[in-house]
Amino acid sequence: MTTTMYGIPNCDTIKKAQKWLKENDIAFTFHDYRKDGLDENLLAQFYAVSSWDELLNKRSTSYRALTEQQKETLDETTVKALFIESPTLIKRPLIIHNGAAIVGFNVKKYQSFFAV
Repeated sequence: MTTTMYGIPNCDTIKKAQKWLKENDIAFTFHDYRKDGLDENLLAQFYAVSSWDELLNKRSTSYRALTEQQKETLDETTVKALFIESPTLIKRPLIIHNGAAIVGFNVKKYQSFFAV
């Protein structure tokens, strides 16, 4: 079983998810967008398990900083460049576990997703 968490380390939601995974003895690796990078190949992996609109964090400061025109013209192609430019536009955490993805943190959803 492979489990990878993607995000930025100073995010409170990331910290909660990491704590939950550790408490439930779920081994994972952490991919820090800022240190480890985010490119088109990695985004292609994300898109294979989740849709771009599910990944888009509309509550982030990065999203609020977009112009109205950028927000109105978002689609799979335009958002890809924005994700690479500003990874904080991706909801956190994104966890890929055995080829399936879960976005965000919710205890009940995690219990079901990881069958704990």
